[in-house]
Amino acid sequence: MRWQRELNGLLKPYGLTQPQFAVLACCAWMTREADAVPQTKLVETLGLDKMHVSQVVGRLEDAGLLLRQGSGEDRRVKQLIVSEKAQELLAKCFPIVEGHDADFFAEASSPTPLARRAARVIR
Repeated sequence: MRWQRELNGLLKPYGLTQPQFAVLACCAWMTREADAVPQTKLVETLGLDKMHVSQVVGRLEDAGLLLRQGSGEDRRVKQLIVSEKAQELLAKCFPIVEGHDADFFAEASSPTPLARRAARVIR
């Protein structure tokens, strides 16, 4: 998908991929009023495969962007905490992602030359 490839290129200098940015941004949003979010709740919110999310979370944890801790109530539940390093990285990346989305979807909503010619013929 072109949108994801282009976004991956923009995020690469920051050490992120589009899926990593999505997981990190969602986790940060979910923890804005709490210290941590259960990984299972993140999976439900994202609507992605739990194994895929777990792999992405593992990479983010290795990069020092997320901390994964066991829950005091249930050792099977993993709580995710967004690091300060991640907050700083997200502050840099959000404008890049938002700018890319605005440009990409503005371009996508513009009629193609063929569509413009077809519209003239129909009128």
